[in-house]
Amino acid sequence: MRRGERRDAGGPRPESPVPAGKASLEEPPDGPSAGQATGPGEGRRSTESEVYDDGTNTFFWRAHTLTVLFILTCTLGYVTLLEETPQDTAYNTKRGIVASILVFLCFGVTQAKDGPFSRPHPAYWRFWLCVSVVYELFLIFILFQTVQDGRQFLKYVDPKLGVPLPERDYGGNCLIYDPDNETDPFHNIWDKLDGFVPAHFLGWYLKTLMIRDWWMCMIVSVMFEFLEYSLEHQLPNFSECWWDHWIMDVLVCNGLGIYCGMKTLEWLSLKTYKWQGLWNIPTYKGKMKRIAFQFTPYSWVRFEWKPASSLRRWLAVCGIILVFLLAELNTFYLKFVLWMPPEHYLVLLRLVFFVNVGGVAMREIYDFMDDPKPHKKLGPQAWLVAAITATELLIVVKYDPHTLTLSLPFYISQCWTLGSVLVLTWTIWRFFLRDITLRYKETRRQKRQNKDDQGSAVSNGDQHPPGLDEDLLGPGVAEGEGPPTPN
Repeated sequence: MRRGERRDAGGPRPESPVPAGKASLEEPPDGPSAGQATGPGEGRRSTESEVYDDGTNTFFWRAHTLTVLFILTCTLGYVTLLEETPQDTAYNTKRGIVASILVFLCFGVTQAKDGPFSRPHPAYWRFWLCVSVVYELFLIFILFQTVQDGRQFLKYVDPKLGVPLPERDYGGNCLIYDPDNETDPFHNIWDKLDGFVPAHFLGWYLKTLMIRDWWMCMIVSVMFEFLEYSLEHQLPNFSECWWDHWIMDVLVCNGLGIYCGMKTLEWLSLKTYKWQGLWNIPTYKGKMKRIAFQFTPYSWVRFEWKPASSLRRWLAVCGIILVFLLAELNTFYLKFVLWMPPEHYLVLLRLVFFVNVGGVAMREIYDFMDDPKPHKKLGPQAWLVAAITATELLIVVKYDPHTLTLSLPFYISQCWTLGSVLVLTWTIWRFFLRDITLRYKETRRQKRQNKDDQGSAVSNGDQHPPGLDEDLLGPGVAEGEGPPTPN
């Protein structure tokens, strides 16, 4: 959450005065006046936790725009005036590109708009927003190269790249217990326990923190295994044993990661978000605890996706699941078409990148869906993640169209056709036919009720209920005094 939005998220306690430096630090220009507490229905959603902050504005939270500009200018001046430029064109090109990227990152970290997260520091999330821009520009550059030039260009990043590498086949012997191997009959299981097992667990733990919904996580996890089954004729490393798919991946790695993630979400939703400045805490233990909590969220919003509540939310949730699955598939297809080994550091850096930008993107999407009044457009990080996923897919399509056009086996295509028809049928019934049926039943019920009301009114016209004549004639007439004589 942005520093300027923190007052809206929770506000101070009603009985506690707002410090003098807090108005400029945490209150938006059109926010409530100093010392005014925000109630549960004012600026804070019911799914958002209440936050108490003493508003300490320390050196750590300031922008330091002039300091960064001075250091950057001094560094460029040193390189220009005191360093001798090498005569190596390739080296100068690399160094110029890196310097341009660093200058852009410095500008973005100090001047870019804050995102929804502020811990450990807003500049951290601004940095990843700028990295997203750089990565998208790099992908567009690769997209506009020929296939051979694009693969060979990666040699400038790492000379070991640009060479076709065979993919490892995870299929083969799928016996859990191999009686022919007397020394180690469970060798098939031990062979599958590589570094990707803890990576699967950690990845799904972090994805659960991003999505914040058990059902959506399980749907994405199971659907990706079905995608591996469907596409193993295109990529060899999708060919895995049945127990590797459903026991090791879905139940053990993914399931355990989702379970731990949900427990963490439960703790974060119940946690009290009360913040004090480090120098306002008297004990050393409290200071150390405050430093550790700096790496936890400033506030918490519980995601309630409610996909069946409206057609807009249903399409949004389906789009989120689709982008998640595309991003997962791009990991494998990019390695295949760009000739990158699975253990290369660029593959790991891409995963680290998506871990940092995915949480911000999901929060921006949820705000755009759930609270459209202050969030009238999609956030920049969500926009960039969608653009990056689409660009990666276009690179895969351009660099190896032959692999992607390999026809699906007949039974696979029939299964996906059946699933698509079922989803489409349910969508039409839930958001169109069901509403028409309910409106028709409600109209018939109202007509029947109006007809019954008219019939009872006619019957009451022939025989007034007791006390009605007395009320209409007045007290004098009801007592036999007769009607009043006109003048």
